[in-house]
This record gives sequence, C-alpha cells and structure tokens, in this order.
Amino acid sequence: MSPRPTTPNQRTQEQLARTFPPFPPAPGRRGSFVSTWWGQAWVSALEECSLDSGRLTRGRTYARRGSVGEMTVVPGRISAPVQGSRPRPYRVSLAIPVLNDAEWDRLLDPVAGRAGHIAALLDHDMPTELVQDTLKAGVRLLPSANDLEPSCSCPDWGYPCKHGAALCYQVARLLDEDPFVLLLMRGRGEQQLLDELARRNAARAASKAAASASASVPSPRTPTAPTGTPAREAFAARADLPPLPGPPPLPERTGHPPVFATSRPAEPGIDPEALQTLAADAAERARRQLAAALADDAPPPPADLTEWQDAVRIAAKHPQTEVFARIAESTGRTLSELAQAVRAWRHGGTAALAVLEDSWTPDPAVLARARALLAEDWADGRPPQLRAWRNRFTVVGRDRQLRYGRDGRWYPYGKEDGAWWPIGQPDPDPATALAALLVLQDRRS
Repeated sequence: MSPRPTTPNQRTQEQLARTFPPFPPAPGRRGSFVSTWWGQAWVSALEECSLDSGRLTRGRTYARRGSVGEMTVVPGRISAPVQGSRPRPYRVSLAIPVLNDAEWDRLLDPVAGRAGHIAALLDHDMPTELVQDTLKAGVRLLPSANDLEPSCSCPDWGYPCKHGAALCYQVARLLDEDPFVLLLMRGRGEQQLLDELARRNAARAASKAAASASASVPSPRTPTAPTGTPAREAFAARADLPPLPGPPPLPERTGHPPVFATSRPAEPGIDPEALQTLAADAAERARRQLAAALADDAPPPPADLTEWQDAVRIAAKHPQTEVFARIAESTGRTLSELAQAVRAWRHGGTAALAVLEDSWTPDPAVLARARALLAEDWADGRPPQLRAWRNRFTVVGRDRQLRYGRDGRWYPYGKEDGAWWPIGQPDPDPATALAALLVLQDRRS
C-alpha cells in the first residue's frame, strides 16, 4: 500500500514545528508558577477548566521535578512525554484552536500599525495594549478555559489528568520565555509573522508615498544591470575561509523524541508507540556512535544488521511485554523463539545469535586441539564424554551442551522444556567453558 499524500495543512504544520528542551527540575520553587502576566493568564485558563484541584497539585509537582520532556509545538497543538509511575513516559498533548485567515488579518492590522508592539514581540514581551487592541478587533489571543483540550495515553479519566496538568504548567513557563510560542499554537510561526508584518508596513508606507506623490506619471526608468561578485572572485575567496569548527560535544544523555499527538487517529499502518520506541532507540544509537567517533581510538563502524538481527537487538533493549509481542508478530516468530534469540543476543550479539541458529562443521584440527585441551586441563582426571555433531558437543547423560562459534569461542547451552537455550557467557577455552557449564547445572539441581 502506497503512503497517503500529506495535505497542505499537514505540510505547513511540519514546516512550523518547533521542539524545546525540557526545563530543569525546580523543586524549591514556591508561589506563582510563572513570572509574566500572560503566563499567569495561561495558568488561570488551565485552573478554570480543571475539575479536580488535586490533579492540578500533582501536575505542578510533576512539572517542578522535571517529569515533562521535550515539548513539540505545531499550530493547534503542543505535545511532550511525561514520566509517570511506569517506566515508559505517557504521551501527552494539548490542543488549542488556531485562528483562521480572517482573524489573523484583524489581529495583525493593529500590531503592524504600532511599532511598539513589534519591538515588544522581538524582545519576547507581550504588552497588555497589544492584547487589548486585538480584543477590540474581535480576536481573542490568550486562550479561555474552553479553548484548552488536554489528552493523555494514561488510563486516568481526569480533565485534565495529572500528566496533562504537568504539561500545561510547563507550557506556561515556556510562554514566560517566548510569547511567540502562543502565536505558533494559534497558527503562525515567528518568521512567518515577522515577514507578514514587514509586508504590511511596506504596503502602508507605499500607500502613504503614493498619496503624497505628484499626479504626473513618472517616466519609465531604464533597467540597470544587476550587480554582484564575479564567479572568479568568489572562488578565489575560498582560500581565506576560516577552518571548520570542531566536532560537536557529546550530550550527557539521550533526549526524549517528540511525542505524537493522541487525539488524532494515526494513519493506516502507523503505530505511534512503536514509532516512538524506534525513535528513542535511534537517538541512543546515534549518541553511542558519536561517542565512538569522538574517542581517540575510535573503533570501526559496526557491521550492518539484517532485519531479524535488528529486531532481536531492539527486543533485547526494550523487554516490555507489548513491544516484545509486537516484534514477535512482525517477524513471524513465536514468543519462545524470540526469547531464545534475545537471550543469545545478550551473551554475544550477532556472533551468539548465529551460534543459536546455525550449525556448521569446524576444521578437524580445531576439534582435535579442543579435545587435547579438555584432556590436559580437566582437574578431576578424565573429562565428561561428549557426543559431537558438527559444531555442537552434548555432554552424555546431561542436558548440557557446548557450541563452538565462528568467533572461536565456546557457548554454553542447556535444555529447557525440550529446547536448547543459551545459559551463560562464552569462553575461548573449552575446558573452562565446560567446567562452568557443569558447575552451573549442579547448582541448579
């Protein structure tokens, strides 16, 4: 099935999207949650729409202790992960109505007509006169209690739940620092607004100039040749370019990926939670690769994984039941088969996974040397009898087995419910691996 084309409105939202880093914890903060009058207006709208002051209190606590992750703002919506009581953060979003084109026209006319309004916005300030002028024009810029629609992936029925309240309080702190965020939620980005205000001011100035100009028709101007820098000079100037900047610093931790909105149904074939898991996994891998690249003795890049190997790697990293079951279903494996593969992966990555799934015949010289090592190094005399098949050596009379990997290591296996499972770390010495395998069996029995 080919993907559905994006609509112009969706493309506009993607182009205007902004993601803000989480605020640091502020456990000692008391009193008002915000410092500006417009931030307080946002908080008042939140508290007026709430049906439970207890959830608001817990939401403030969540916000102060830094439970709200990166906030992604698009026209009409702001989303963020909020860490609750379970390991995976909840997906929280807050919807706010966008202004239509006619309302934006009525809002921008008084703003463009007063230079002080533009200067205040550029200074990240929102004067009360600006809001009053827009109200006179019939446009409400700051939201009312009925304008806020929080939603959350948690099972709480509260309106809002404590996670939604936490996001709302963090948005108030964000508005404190940048009132353009409110304008973006209402439908227009910062640069888009500044360009429109500049266009309106230019049109206003041109209209005044035309009104005072002479009624005579000016003579046509002779077009002038465009000016610029010749290509030869531009290329010659490259020799004077400054050196490239140094590599970026390694982040202390991997941030949360943007959270997908919960109130709008996902496109067919798209699983938001699975996509969020993949995004978090990709961010963590990118950080590890950056750390390796910045190291003095940088190792070679890892080999590309097959689709199955990558699925096992993700399942080993994210053992949650729902993620595990989804990976098993998508790969056509049973839960038991995937669990075997995950256990093998944790004992040695791709090499250990190959030992689980593939059988092969080692060089006879390798096997002869292994038998010699077992005879020489066995502490209690004669080593246990082994029954050999290709690269697998089963201890006679016991549900234990050693498997020789192509990486030159011996992998311990044990039989569980009629199937062979990896049960320990590999070792390059067969005698050490076998002794540890039998000791492990004796402890379990």
